[in-house]
Amino acid sequence: MSGDLLSRYPPGGGALRERAARTPAGEAGGRARGPEDQPVPILMYHAVTRSPAAATRALSVTPDAFAEQMAMVTAYGCTPLTTAQLATRWRTGRPLPPRPVLITFDDGYEGVHRHALPVLAELALPATVFVTTGWLRGLHEAGGAPDRMLDWGQVRELAAAGVEIGGHSHTHPQLDQLTPGRLATELAYCRELVGAELGAPPASFAYPFGYSDRRVRQAVRAAGYAQSLAVGNVPARRAQGPYALRRVTVRRSTGPELFGRLLECRALARAYAPDRALTRGYAVVRRARQARRKAIRSRG
Repeated sequence: MSGDLLSRYPPGGGALRERAARTPAGEAGGRARGPEDQPVPILMYHAVTRSPAAATRALSVTPDAFAEQMAMVTAYGCTPLTTAQLATRWRTGRPLPPRPVLITFDDGYEGVHRHALPVLAELALPATVFVTTGWLRGLHEAGGAPDRMLDWGQVRELAAAGVEIGGHSHTHPQLDQLTPGRLATELAYCRELVGAELGAPPASFAYPFGYSDRRVRQAVRAAGYAQSLAVGNVPARRAQGPYALRRVTVRRSTGPELFGRLLECRALARAYAPDRALTRGYAVVRRARQARRKAIRSRG
């Protein structure tokens, strides 16, 4: 990270810290909140690269933007947690640290190791990377990856640096559209491969595309994952339950002003209104498709 960036966003202080102090942790819309409903921003990243593939460009961030955003996390006085750490605190009733935030990455793009890890290590920020095991380069590669992915050696280096490695299925399908057998295989094989490569199975999971339903959530739990993340583009809350925690999307168009609002869980409805409208519309389409397939199977 450049000295210029650190001077703009000094760790633990500066104008951003003073601004953030005006919105105390656990407060939104002017109303103080208790630990039961304290909002927690879970940031969802994908690729970190200067030259993304066309398929990943919109959901990518540049290395410079990522470094600036992580400097803001520090300047705002946030306390990053891994997914497992947050879920454990909520499960056991332990209090959350000041200004909790989660930094998560989906899919397993190579830039997470090349560009994000040095920044995370320099600022001592924990994070979670959810890997699609069939997209990773190496022995278990199944094809279909949209951009350059991590290899298993890099995944092990991330884990050794303290990054939590979670599951994200084996081939990144829409889980709620799968048969029960295929669903179980996607979840179990992903967990088995991560466990074999890292020496311990992953505790956390993230739904590909953010899609899930009750059947998928039950299958994720049955596969041995202790918690899982969706999208939603709203802050996470304990009341969402450990298998439906919401995240907010960080994309190439996310500027410093919006990123600051993400950290403060402030005024997000307008920024993500198009996303939520698309999600609601597509949910209707997906339910219709599921009903049609169920009817076809019952006739057969």
